[in-house]
Amino acid sequence: MDRSIVTLIFFVLAYILFVAFPGKRALFAVIAAVLLLMTRALSFSEAFGSVNWNVMGIFVGTLAVADVFMRSKVPAVIAEIIVDKSKNTAWAILLLCALTGFISAFVENVATVLIIAPIALMLARKINLNPMKMMIAIAISSNLQGMATLIGDPPSMLLAGFTKMNFGDFFLYRGKPSIFFAVELGAFASFFVLMFLFRKERHKVKVVPVEKVQSWIPTILLVLLIILLAVSSFLDTGFTFAAGIICMIIGLISVAWERMANKRSVFELIKSLDWDTTLFLMGIFILVGSLVLTGWIDNIAQSLSNIIGGNIFFGYTLLVFISVIISAFVDNVPFLAAMLPVAIQMANKLNVNPSLFLFGILIGASLGGNITPIGASANIVTCGLLKKEGYTVRFKDFMKIGIPFTFTAVFAAYLFVWFVWSK
Repeated sequence: MDRSIVTLIFFVLAYILFVAFPGKRALFAVIAAVLLLMTRALSFSEAFGSVNWNVMGIFVGTLAVADVFMRSKVPAVIAEIIVDKSKNTAWAILLLCALTGFISAFVENVATVLIIAPIALMLARKINLNPMKMMIAIAISSNLQGMATLIGDPPSMLLAGFTKMNFGDFFLYRGKPSIFFAVELGAFASFFVLMFLFRKERHKVKVVPVEKVQSWIPTILLVLLIILLAVSSFLDTGFTFAAGIICMIIGLISVAWERMANKRSVFELIKSLDWDTTLFLMGIFILVGSLVLTGWIDNIAQSLSNIIGGNIFFGYTLLVFISVIISAFVDNVPFLAAMLPVAIQMANKLNVNPSLFLFGILIGASLGGNITPIGASANIVTCGLLKKEGYTVRFKDFMKIGIPFTFTAVFAAYLFVWFVWSK
């Protein structure tokens, strides 16, 4: 059988299994990659070259830093101070959401939710408040800000890997304001949705502090990581290896510090990292790489270009909102990984700035997951935490908050990217 047909079959089957069994996505991605090698649809060298090892280094290194930072209790202490100093419950919730977003710009979304969730649940118990709306708001705030920086979330890392964008490029790219500012405009607009949602929560609560900072060293390491990544933006302009090496080195330092300071087993710490997503990313790189090598990406791009014709605004709008709808129900990582090379090819064929389509797809794919409880890992974790507290989150419960929040944020960011990058 022709290898182009084999690669397409494996990709489609893997994607179907990702949707049907989201808890086993890493397993199916790895199996699909292995089958590509066994059937010789892809050589080992092609598979190895398809994986962006710089991105993998960033992801794994950042996971280690984030894990140690979370255990230092610094974010939890800050969250308690925010709740305690807020004039009422509404502002306490809004500021918790803002803090969640800020942390998510530098720490993986699920880890961020796990940092903030205990504080939110404690607040809800204190004033006898149903925590469902508050927890959902925290989850979607985490997902929104995760794409603001290179190290915030896997979709941002995927974008950087495909376009060679470095840490600084997320703020200023080729002399223009970049994706960070689109995200912040979306966050500003969606903040008013949250204000309306919690407008009636006027209780004043005094929180008794229960968390204590164990050490400021992990915070220093996280700040050092951000500074070094910013510096590397000027030294490694091609986004080849520096960022991945920096993240791995700071990650190893974090692991070593945790071992010495807290006597925590290195094996236990390494085991606790998100290896499921790590293997999933590697498998996705290989699957999408096989589509690129066999010409499917170019074919898809040509078909979409034919549909769009010469109407660039229609094409941009179509890509953004198709991404939103699809990502509401399926994992955004494989979708984004497949669509980024398509967007680049389409931009080349239509003679437009590739950043317009690339940023649009990132916005749609990253924020679309906020519509449903299964659209993002942070949402799934949040629903699980609520279930342990005795609250079952139905689709309609989540979507009542997710839909207005998502489309407000998407629309603001979508307009920003169009006006800045369409010329």
